[in-house]
Amino acid sequence: MKGNPEHSPSTITESRPSKIPKTQDHRDHDQEDKQLQESSMSKNPRTQRYLLAIEYIGTRFSGSQQQPNCRTVVGVLEEVFQKFIGKPVSIFCSSRTDAGVHALSNVCHVDVERISKRKPGEVLPPHEPSVVRRAVNHFLQKEGDISVIDVRCVPNDFHARFKAQERTYFYRLVSGPEPLSTFEKERAWHVQENLDLYAMQEACKVLIGHHDFSSFRASGCQANSPIRTLDELHVCEVPATPYFPSITEREQSNSSSKDSHFCSVKPEVELPINSSSSTDGAVDSNDGKSNLEFGVRRRHRCYVVTARARSFLYHQVRLLVGVLKCAGTGELTTSDVERILNAKTITAASPMAPACGLYLGRVKYDLP
Repeated sequence: MKGNPEHSPSTITESRPSKIPKTQDHRDHDQEDKQLQESSMSKNPRTQRYLLAIEYIGTRFSGSQQQPNCRTVVGVLEEVFQKFIGKPVSIFCSSRTDAGVHALSNVCHVDVERISKRKPGEVLPPHEPSVVRRAVNHFLQKEGDISVIDVRCVPNDFHARFKAQERTYFYRLVSGPEPLSTFEKERAWHVQENLDLYAMQEACKVLIGHHDFSSFRASGCQANSPIRTLDELHVCEVPATPYFPSITEREQSNSSSKDSHFCSVKPEVELPINSSSSTDGAVDSNDGKSNLEFGVRRRHRCYVVTARARSFLYHQVRLLVGVLKCAGTGELTTSDVERILNAKTITAASPMAPACGLYLGRVKYDLP
């Protein structure tokens, strides 16, 4: 089921002029980035710095950063790189993700010095990126929830975190009274109430742009300034996953095919799980009971919040989603959202959305 096109703009942009000058915000970022980047430059000219894009399911990770006695993304990667090259390495991530947060594409860098195993001490030419990807993924096979999706050679002063131009996060919500599907466990936030898509989109308009986001900054945030520029904040309805075509969709596909190599016999009743068919989740108007056939799950409605910015405050996206969810359920009005933003205190915000629905979608760079 799709949202009303009138209420589904592809991108919501800020039309009002900013009240907070952006130059100070950018200058603070640039000074901090330059200092930390200089301290992390490789001093060994014989090493090759690789930029790695990685995907992972965050459920069994205690976050991305290295922690003692915990399974973390960086910890797992450093272990497999040591198996690959035979010596310890340090890995630096572009974005820190909390326990339970997933990544479609997080980025990190690592310095590798290729030493001959036959002649210890002899430095060999660097591995090709494709070799690094295959080797690391080979050692990651047993993990089952993390893999390298891309590798590139970069200069030794290229830092995965400080060279990032923008980051895009996605947050998945599923709404409906039915218990959450096994396929969605730890992959989305299950909201039992119905969500008003238009109300959430109107709330996005208040929050997008250049603001003091102190109300969306969790305690423990190490950023020097709460001022951020939210370039995009958007919510739309999408098909629930896993998605399987309905009978109608399959028939339309067959009829439009110029060269059909098979024909199918339409069964008397077939309603696929999580299909977008209009008959899925049908309810008898007489007694309120479901007309679904036995063994067919009533599907949920699924929504995705997209947040894009150069950088985010600690827990900012999850706090934003918490407010949008309350706008969708009617607990908050657009005026309430404005009040929360202007309060500039975390105590004004709605409860934070859980980690399980958050995905780091993309980290953008200006690569050579």
